[in-house]
Amino acid sequence: MTELRDLTPHAAIPLEQSSRDRRQRRRVREYLPEMASLERMLAEAPEQVRTSVIERISLKEVNLPVYRVDIGSEAPDAPLLLLVGGVHGLERIGTQVLLAWLQSLLKRMVWDSELQILLSRLRITVLPILNPGGMFLNQRSNPNGVDLMRNAPIEAQGTSTFMLGGQRLSRRLPWFTGTPESGMEAENQALEKVIRELLPGRPFSLALDCHSGFGWQDQIWFPYAYRRRPMRKIASVMALKLLWEQAYPNHNYVFEPQSQHYLTHGDLWDYFYKKINREGPGGFIPLTLEMGSWRWIRKRPRQLLRLEGFFNPMVPHRHQRVLRAHLNLIDFMMRAAANHENWLPGSDMQPMLREAAIMHWYREPG
Repeated sequence: MTELRDLTPHAAIPLEQSSRDRRQRRRVREYLPEMASLERMLAEAPEQVRTSVIERISLKEVNLPVYRVDIGSEAPDAPLLLLVGGVHGLERIGTQVLLAWLQSLLKRMVWDSELQILLSRLRITVLPILNPGGMFLNQRSNPNGVDLMRNAPIEAQGTSTFMLGGQRLSRRLPWFTGTPESGMEAENQALEKVIRELLPGRPFSLALDCHSGFGWQDQIWFPYAYRRRPMRKIASVMALKLLWEQAYPNHNYVFEPQSQHYLTHGDLWDYFYKKINREGPGGFIPLTLEMGSWRWIRKRPRQLLRLEGFFNPMVPHRHQRVLRAHLNLIDFMMRAAANHENWLPGSDMQPMLREAAIMHWYREPG
């Protein structure tokens, strides 16, 4: 069901609410321009695009929807590509990359017959701004002070990095995990509902969660973040890595498990990976794109004078370069999911690929 009424300019608003609603829209345009861009894009989208609101985040100033966009096949056995952005409110570039790709896809859907055929056998679900409250407030956490990427019910096996790996000292400090008795935050519960609705029973699902703020180079991380041992379906991850490198040999991404850098408590994708792959025969690979924001700071150190400068490219030409740099990656993910049967390893290839993955990522040097 399409729900674009709350913030769109042509909504039918009772007279006694119109003034308040106009003030809210002005504040959203000022503090959350990504939401305004998304709503304009969806208002002009082809009729095949299905839009719904999966959660509402209420702040003192505004009421913010969490939008879900569904494109392509509605068959329950079609492969799925799930795209998520805006988990950390400060990392706006993740949402902006997804919006740039989504805009390109919606325009191509009108005239690209090959894309239309591909979408007839693939489902794409996009949650461009999972944490609109945090983005509106210009903070990493959600409005409750909880880091959504540290909020799942899963504990690190081994010593996690102090603070960075998640802490329960105070919601006023970064990387606060929340408390076990409170359960997952509303934004994460909404994401879990989407995953539980869409993923079980499908032959293959692929997710990409877009972030920024770590390292000199763009990285593609996969589970686990809670332990240093390989995931059960590591052979499929190695097959996907090799497929990507064969198709785009001149890429600049580092493909590796997050645990090579640090362990964390409460990682969302560790939690969902274990849930989905334990409960059904289908394969699910969640990936995280970590855009290397340190490069942007090195090229323009005065970005450090602004909080958002730690996580986003501030120079216009560099910002445009980042927006177009990841279009090929997301298009590849779309085609890899749609054609999973042509590259996912069978039982004969899995032992070899698993051993290659262990040698490549988990074997101690020396």
